[in-house]
Amino acid sequence: MLKTRIRELRKENKLSQEELALAVGTTRQTISSIEVGKYTASLILAYKIAHYFGLTIEEVFDFSELEEL
Repeated sequence: MLKTRIRELRKENKLSQEELALAVGTTRQTISSIEVGKYTASLILAYKIAHYFGLTIEEVFDFSELEEL
């Protein structure tokens, strides 16, 4: 499971899942699924979310628990 800071960032910016979804071109259900770890964002979507908040992908998505290949 890939952990993210999306929920925290949304709350800091007073955004709903729907508002973030519209801003990055996806659905509210996708944002919800990413937040709870049921779905891993594509590289393009991860970039769009990070860019929206003015952060890098690594600042939004926590890769520390992924196994090295």
